Amino acid sequence: MTMLILAAMLAATPQHQGHAAPACTPEHAAMGHCKPAPAKPVARAKPKASPARAVSSRKPKRSAPPARKAPAAPKAMPELRPAAPVPACAPEHAAIGHCTIPPAAPSATSCSPEQGAMGHCKTAEPVTKPADPACPPEHAAMGHCKPTAAPAIGNAPAPAAFPGLAASSFYGEDAMTRASDALRREHGGMAFNQIMLNIAEVAVRSGRDGYRWDGEAWFGGDINRLVVKSEGEGAFGDRLDDAEIQLLYARAVGPYENLQFGLRQDLGAGARRTYVSAGFEALAPYWFDVEGTLFLSDKGELFARGEAYVDQRLTNWWVLQPRAEFDLSAQDVPALRLGSGLTKAELGLRLRYEWKREVAPYVGVSWERRFGDTARYARAMGEETGGFVLVAGVRAWF
Repeated sequence: MTMLILAAMLAATPQHQGHAAPACTPEHAAMGHCKPAPAKPVARAKPKASPARAVSSRKPKRSAPPARKAPAAPKAMPELRPAAPVPACAPEHAAIGHCTIPPAAPSATSCSPEQGAMGHCKTAEPVTKPADPACPPEHAAMGHCKPTAAPAIGNAPAPAAFPGLAASSFYGEDAMTRASDALRREHGGMAFNQIMLNIAEVAVRSGRDGYRWDGEAWFGGDINRLVVKSEGEGAFGDRLDDAEIQLLYARAVGPYENLQFGLRQDLGAGARRTYVSAGFEALAPYWFDVEGTLFLSDKGELFARGEAYVDQRLTNWWVLQPRAEFDLSAQDVPALRLGSGLTKAELGLRLRYEWKREVAPYVGVSWERRFGDTARYARAMGEETGGFVLVAGVRAWF
């Protein structure tokens, strides 16, 4: 009897199946993280065998031992099925980091940079679109918003300019007009003036000392100016030899060029002439000051003059100035003791000390020479035709 009860209990006890695998949720299975296990058929419960009861008082016969249960056949391996296709990676999942969007396969018709450089194909121009401040790229990638399309470039005419100055509505049109005129004058429309005495010196010649000056004064602005020039020379204890004065109108034709037109009047000993003059002043490369002038006298005589000098700064105070001047005549003028061609040339070298920019004393040497018939006229008058001259003077401007 006891054996029957034990056998019934063993039959009702479930067999050991090992540790249960963790469940695979549908979300993880959709992302490819796991594979759900196939569903098992539900086994129907068998009715329990009730223990045998004694039907009589007779001693029961000894029953045979229960036969041993045959070992269960090994379980067959589950059939391998093809894995479910991995769903596409949505932009919102890629933004969160749950998956990665695979790179797009290159198109068969794409043009590589090498082929484009060889002219086999034409690379597509990259289209750049400005970011929409209302919809940032990270929000658009998660589908939270949709960026707006870039507006098309129009060809509408520009709006009309604002009439007048905005300050005119507060200060009045007349007051702002006067202020604008003053602003233009102070930023390029103002009038200036200067007096420049480039040469004011004493000349020591052999047996005769003399003096010489060369300067100009002007008044005006950056474009239009009134210029007065004067130069001359003489000997101490004698009357003025040669002198002239010019009244000119100067017009700027470039940042470094001026045209000059006006009148010239001769002074001093000898015949006096009145001339119409036309010339130019320019600042040549390497800071050379260059001047050239044509003179047409009231007698129909034509003359020309060229002059150039440059300031070579040796130190902050010492300046060396080479200087050259040439006079020419288109015809012989016996009344002025001038021959045709090159009449006179002068080369000078002056060293000045600028202890003050406005006033700078200097010393130097000058070489003068008369040519052609002009030299012949000088010898006939008992004058020298040229030579070296020691000079000392001052250069000043105000």
